[in-house]
Amino acid sequence: MKILLTGCNGQLGHELKRELAPLGEVIACDHARLDLADTDALSATIRRVAPGIIVNAAAWTAVDAAETDHATAFAINTVAPGILAEEAKRLGAVLIHYSTDYVFDGAKSTPYTEDDMPAPLSVYGASKLAGEHAIAAVGCRHLILRTSWVFGTHGQNFMKTILRLARERDTLDVVADQFGAPTWSRHLAVATALLLAREETPQGVHHLAAAGEASWHEYAQTLCAEAQKLGLLARVPEIRRITSADFSRPAPRPANSRLDCSRLRHATGIALPDWRTGLADCLADMADAAP
Repeated sequence: MKILLTGCNGQLGHELKRELAPLGEVIACDHARLDLADTDALSATIRRVAPGIIVNAAAWTAVDAAETDHATAFAINTVAPGILAEEAKRLGAVLIHYSTDYVFDGAKSTPYTEDDMPAPLSVYGASKLAGEHAIAAVGCRHLILRTSWVFGTHGQNFMKTILRLARERDTLDVVADQFGAPTWSRHLAVATALLLAREETPQGVHHLAAAGEASWHEYAQTLCAEAQKLGLLARVPEIRRITSADFSRPAPRPANSRLDCSRLRHATGIALPDWRTGLADCLADMADAAP
């Protein structure tokens, strides 16, 4: 089985490259090898490779930049997934695609289910939702996994930013009124491989995020304390609570990013560990790799 993987150098793609290897020949493409904004090259590459599985880990995730660069956000997050779906349908391949909690407005008081109506607050969220719709409209065999607050050792993310700032500053101000589940990219990759190894891969939209929940503030506190234990931080700075209104950014974020993942768990038995477990294991990997 040939597996075409896009975005192989990102925080999720880096983990997928290893976890998918036992399932077949992985043709791993980074941006230099496959630019998703180049629609002709995208179609040509898929037709040349002729994969049985397409795993799309590439995305435009610059949430604030998307507010002004609409064209790039929609080219990569909407148009490209639609083309991947068209080529998958032509080949009879399965398409795995990742979406986001940002398709919701965060106004709900309980975790979001797959049946809740999306209402994105940002251009990024709108582009990801449109990508979901583009795939569904084509009608290929597909699985869309919505996840939240992804972190890992590769790429840019909240975890790495906080660790850098904690080394540079005595105090950090972190938002305490937005809630979600920090999700380790390796856990997502392992779950993806397990889903593809099943006799029947689930179809349609499913939620897949870490168990548990936290605010960004609690996440930062837990992160810094664990990093200090492992020798990644010499000391923990003061981490002060602020509100979303105190930390204004171009793109609004949902206050509630919690995802109900019970549908996939009931259908397959697959569920991710608590976010604290993923964070501790990820930091342990970073400590082991440190010089």
